[in-house]
Amino acid sequence: MTDRITLEIEGAIATITNRNPEKHNAFDDEMDFALFDFLDELKAKPEVRAVIWQGEGKSWSSGRDVGSIGVQKTELTHHQLMTRGLRGIQKLWDLDQVFLVACKGWVMGGSFQRALLCDIRIAAEGTRFRLPEVTHGVIPDTGGVGVLHAICGPGVVSDLVLTGRIMQVEEALAHGIVSRVVAPDDLEATVREAAEQIAASPAVTVKMARTVIRHLSIPAVRQSMEDELIYQTFVNKSDDFAEFRAARAEERTPNYKGS
Repeated sequence: MTDRITLEIEGAIATITNRNPEKHNAFDDEMDFALFDFLDELKAKPEVRAVIWQGEGKSWSSGRDVGSIGVQKTELTHHQLMTRGLRGIQKLWDLDQVFLVACKGWVMGGSFQRALLCDIRIAAEGTRFRLPEVTHGVIPDTGGVGVLHAICGPGVVSDLVLTGRIMQVEEALAHGIVSRVVAPDDLEATVREAAEQIAASPAVTVKMARTVIRHLSIPAVRQSMEDELIYQTFVNKSDDFAEFRAARAEERTPNYKGS
């Protein structure tokens, strides 16, 4: 078990903390496995009413630790690895706890998408959001595109995904990606206050209200994730992706053929 992500439970509120600050809390496989184990643990604790997901240091999470890619040897295919990851994060949908994300610094890539699968996102001033996958030759594949489409519409999603540009927190608030923006020093207290308010409300009422909200989005997001699984696998085996990697390694202009 890694110490780069932890779960602490205090009464009706649990806290998941990303603890890889020297890499802006980028995730590796061990952190993924620990996170998915935490979700299993929380499922068995109905007395926990709200979960705060926060990050140690400057950022909530900068996405995937590229230095860890390919380090863990496995006999699983790319498709199987993706399936394992998608099934792991979809455990969020099986939990009754409300998940609140304390966004700060970088919220990027797959981690940004995981934050979008949670219930509430509150951000500190200066937070930056980004989906850089296309600039690395792949597509977003953690379900966040489906959530963003529901929140922002196709224009904003296309801009973020196809250009990989950085979105500042003020724009994220304007689009509804986050519900509040607070001073950095106020982030922890604001998220805690929201969690305490949820935990103090009637459990069945919160559960039913959350179910109504989720019924509006989860079916479409689940379908989006199934599409991502298929198309990301195709991209991984494509000639263009092989050309992307070769051109980068050889420091030359790539010659893409659309296949």
